[in-house]
Amino acid sequence: MPIWKCSGCNKSFKREGHLVEHFRGKNLDERCIRAPVQMGELPEHPMQLDDHEDEPEAMPFEGDFYGADYGEDDFPFDEHDTADEESDDEDDEDGDEFLDAVGRDILESNSEPLGSEARPPIPLPASPHLPPDQEQDLPQGYESNDATAPGPGPSAPGDIEEDAHNRLRSAPVHIQHFGGNAGAPVTAFASNTSGYQAYGETVDHDANNPYSPFCSEIDWQLAHWAKTCGLSSNTYKKLLEIKGANSANAFIQFVETLGLSYDTPAALNAIIDKKLPSRRPAFSRFEAEVMGAKFEMYARPILECIKALYSDPEHVRYLCFAPERHYADVDKTIRLYHDLHTGKWWWSVQKQLESENPGATIIPIIISSDKTQVTLFRNKTAYPVYLTIGNLPKSIRQKPGRHGQILLAYLPTSRLDHITNKAARRRAVANLFHACMARLLAPLKSAGAAGIIMKSGDGVARRCHPILAAYVGDYPEQCLVTCAYTGDCPVCECPHLDLESYPTPHPYRDFAASLQAVKAIGTADWKRLCDESNMKPVQHPFWEDLPYVDIFQSTTVDVLHQLYQGVFKHLIDERVACLPPNHSIRLFYKGISNMSRVTGAEHRQISRFLLGIVVDMDVPGGREASAQLVRAMRALLDFVHMAQYPIHSSETLSALDGALRTFHDNRDIFVTLGIRAAFNIPKFHSLEHYVRCIKLFGTTDNYSTETSERLHIDFTKDAYRATNHKDEYPQMTKWLERREKVVHHANYVLWRLQQAPIGPRPLTAHHDVRWRPPDLDAELELKMTKHPTRKAVPLEEIMSPSGYGATFFVPALARFVVQWRHPEYTSRQVEYFAHDFITPFDRLPVFHRVKFWNNEIYGKTTIDSIHIHPRTSAGDQSGDIVVPARFDTALIRVRTPPPPANHDAQIPSRIWSHGRNLKDTRICQVRAVFSLPDTALDFMFPALAPHQRPPRHLAYVEWFSRFPASPERNSRMYKVFRSMENGERVASILPVSLMERSVHLIPKWSEAPSPRDWTSESVLDKCNVFYVNPFKDAHTYFNVY
Repeated sequence: MPIWKCSGCNKSFKREGHLVEHFRGKNLDERCIRAPVQMGELPEHPMQLDDHEDEPEAMPFEGDFYGADYGEDDFPFDEHDTADEESDDEDDEDGDEFLDAVGRDILESNSEPLGSEARPPIPLPASPHLPPDQEQDLPQGYESNDATAPGPGPSAPGDIEEDAHNRLRSAPVHIQHFGGNAGAPVTAFASNTSGYQAYGETVDHDANNPYSPFCSEIDWQLAHWAKTCGLSSNTYKKLLEIKGANSANAFIQFVETLGLSYDTPAALNAIIDKKLPSRRPAFSRFEAEVMGAKFEMYARPILECIKALYSDPEHVRYLCFAPERHYADVDKTIRLYHDLHTGKWWWSVQKQLESENPGATIIPIIISSDKTQVTLFRNKTAYPVYLTIGNLPKSIRQKPGRHGQILLAYLPTSRLDHITNKAARRRAVANLFHACMARLLAPLKSAGAAGIIMKSGDGVARRCHPILAAYVGDYPEQCLVTCAYTGDCPVCECPHLDLESYPTPHPYRDFAASLQAVKAIGTADWKRLCDESNMKPVQHPFWEDLPYVDIFQSTTVDVLHQLYQGVFKHLIDERVACLPPNHSIRLFYKGISNMSRVTGAEHRQISRFLLGIVVDMDVPGGREASAQLVRAMRALLDFVHMAQYPIHSSETLSALDGALRTFHDNRDIFVTLGIRAAFNIPKFHSLEHYVRCIKLFGTTDNYSTETSERLHIDFTKDAYRATNHKDEYPQMTKWLERREKVVHHANYVLWRLQQAPIGPRPLTAHHDVRWRPPDLDAELELKMTKHPTRKAVPLEEIMSPSGYGATFFVPALARFVVQWRHPEYTSRQVEYFAHDFITPFDRLPVFHRVKFWNNEIYGKTTIDSIHIHPRTSAGDQSGDIVVPARFDTALIRVRTPPPPANHDAQIPSRIWSHGRNLKDTRICQVRAVFSLPDTALDFMFPALAPHQRPPRHLAYVEWFSRFPASPERNSRMYKVFRSMENGERVASILPVSLMERSVHLIPKWSEAPSPRDWTSESVLDKCNVFYVNPFKDAHTYFNVY
């Protein structure tokens, strides 16, 4: 007779099934729980005396392969779960059948298990195992050819050494300060009065009312809301006119109810105009006459604008007063560049100033100008000029909400159509621009040379020298500023017909020679000298008398227009219509071939998937031509993305030059394919000047035209919408002045409120500052909604191909439960005990989105997200698709690198797996994110304490293959394919906390046209082989290699 024995309690059973039921019993003895470990493993075959009583082997479940035995360190789970937030705007579709499945995080409870004998903590189980790739046949289309064969081992972006790339992740090893008296305070003008204290002395001060001149908090808050939230005067007037009945049935106005000090918008404006001091100067109107026609310019005094930025109490903690040299090594051989004070320009000018007059504090002036359209149909334009100072870090200058930029002027926008001669008209337009700019910048001549005393927001005085450092503009603006001819390079002496030469044999423009030509105006040699300098004969360019200025050197590169709108303008393809969606990828359902008026943002989006749609393209010339095209595109994309690094080193700048060199080595393919006839394009030529510009002024985000484009909204377009569209400039400037007063008064009120509990010690208002030095290696933290998107989804819908498609949900859950309860089990034991798993529920709450953020660096902005939801169709008979199905792909951490030596064991460690640790990550497609009901947890984990149970958020995922040892040779992209076992997809259930971020996969196109059933919705299911897109966002490019 067969005998099955439990080594825990020594009971004997006739059948194996009886032994299984014994292990599943509710009152199982502690010795029995540990029995499988004591036994080592279950018997290979049952002990048998009679053949007819043979028991069959446990059959493996389809779709969730566990592979060979594993170690505990292979795929550990985190002991922390995700942060909660309020539910998204997604509707709760199954509200009547709410399952109580929320509120159980793995760290929620530190209570001990119930019972007289406390059970020792159970180690967290290993994550579901992944199939060994070598046991799987390669899918069709994965075979490599010469163009897509694996290349050398992985290297960092730009093919630089990994150590060189990782040096960008760390703070400078050595910082060399300029030293001497550079940036030193002037003691004779020392003051302990902060900017807010000085402001409080000029405002209608009331010691008991921090909101003065407004009579109460609600009086002030309503005024602040009206002036900062885009409310029109008519709408606000109607609000103030609202009347209602009180308890005595007497009609009272809204104003009386709230006790407001104003009853009309005009009364509010009068308070702002007369009682709120102005921290920024007012606009003045100037008039210019050109051949009998008069034109208006509205401008502010530039020195007052500079003082307003420099003395703002909100800026004092960020100001930099002297240049520095940052190095990544102790030998000072690897220079680092990021903010403007780390560039060579500031150091060079400071050195010159210190030799002439020690103790100078340079204020680098950054000017940007760009004509913009303020109406869609009437073709009305504005020509704003913005100003900022390089003493502020770029992270402050880039954010309009931090008020690091100021509108300096509105220039005349007329095209001078009353001048009939085209050549004369063009000269007149250039002369008008330079005359206006010369009027604006004239005070910098003496102030920049001799210096002026300025006080920062903490009351400390310094001798400041405002000097024009950089002029930011697109290519037409650069030609206008430098007086260069359109088609030529505004920075070097390269003529139009020689722009495609690489490297260019032409030197940089000679500022001294150009200045000599400018000064010769009124003489017979003026025109000749201008021709010799290859510049337009403009009368008195605005930069001719500015001290320490080389306008050709100050003309910075332009990422938005040169890289995106210039480089990718002609490179389009129709394959984009069936790319899978992603948080960082915009879908062009109609392709991009027929797009007109493509914006810079659209060019940026195209560049994120451009390489993936040209790989394997069938082009004339066969595979070698295709490989050359891929190499050229990869090099160009490397240049574009590396040029936008927020920090550079000498090594990465060499790699930037190397990427440009590789592009030019392969660029002839565009001529061969008829995409370009030649490369005499100024925007392509300008790429040669990027390294020099970064070394002079820091990284490109210090002087990007994207900042100007964003400022157009606040300073120009919103201002125009607030007018009656007639004689708009006086109204625009007055609207802007009032708005600036209200914003600054809001900071002052906050400072006053902070003074009350802590006394008069702080000199500046303390906002929740989120700025920190650039960190592309930032960790992304999970953020889940507090409530599920759908509260009760039937299991049939979760497993249905027309629903969530989690086909093997039940067997995957069975393995997950057994493995969580018994992490010491081998894979065979897990298979064995999962065979009799009973699902204790028929519905589950599901979540349709997983968010990633970094509150410390980016605040509450969602940096990345994963969408998981089935198709939504119209309820009528048409059955039209309202929302396509979307099941995004994610990068899963399957191994955790050891924490740093100084890591606090109490703090959960989430270390981004980059470059050398790609073997520790794996890609999956997320089919469902769900929570287990509390009643089900009690059934499935009866012996585990709440803090030992699975985390709240779990995910059903389908795996892709491991990352290969090296990327493809030419595209430098990794290729992955679906993990399959016995013809079925390998699937598992795991905690959501293992997700690192989303991943964008690009299908491997065949040389023939793509199948017609490939759509953006279905391509992840229809295609077998994919490329991992490294260009989906800057964080992915920097880390996944």
